[in-house]
Amino acid sequence: MAEAPGTRLADPDVEARLARLDEVLEALEPLPGAATEAVRLLTEVYGEALARVLDEADEQLTERLADDELLGHLLVLHDIHPEPAERRAARAVERLRPAVRERGGDVEWAGVEGQVARVRLTTGGCGSGCGGGGSDVTDAVREAVLAVAPELTAVEPVPSTPAPAFVPLTTLTHRGAR
Repeated sequence: MAEAPGTRLADPDVEARLARLDEVLEALEPLPGAATEAVRLLTEVYGEALARVLDEADEQLTERLADDELLGHLLVLHDIHPEPAERRAARAVERLRPAVRERGGDVEWAGVEGQVARVRLTTGGCGSGCGGGGSDVTDAVREAVLAVAPELTAVEPVPSTPAPAFVPLTTLTHRGAR
């Protein structure tokens, strides 16, 4: 059913259209010629239009545009997002943090090395027995980070700082017999 002109789409409607668009574009891939070129050219023109909007926007509007989930993805797609990939990725991790904590773990941004995002993940001692465990959390973090920062090539967990090991006092005070 077509929307009335000027009618705004709710987020679930946008997501449904994006999913359908992915299907249609996949079907076009093997077809040479006009259809794929038309999509490519249209995408380039829309990207240029978005870049011109950003050129005219003040800092406050630029920030609001970049914070919108749909517009943020389009800005990333056209490689014109005003924020660096590291900042976008760090914000994605912070958005996931409450959900990870609900599962008894935690996730913390640890930075970027080269083009690899680093996150510190803890499972809260539940290992793989907590509703899917750490691999589900790792996958969710990876997906969220790479969605907002596809310039990064991977997301890798870094070990949490371990608690200091217990060292008996006697090993420090006795050097052994000579």
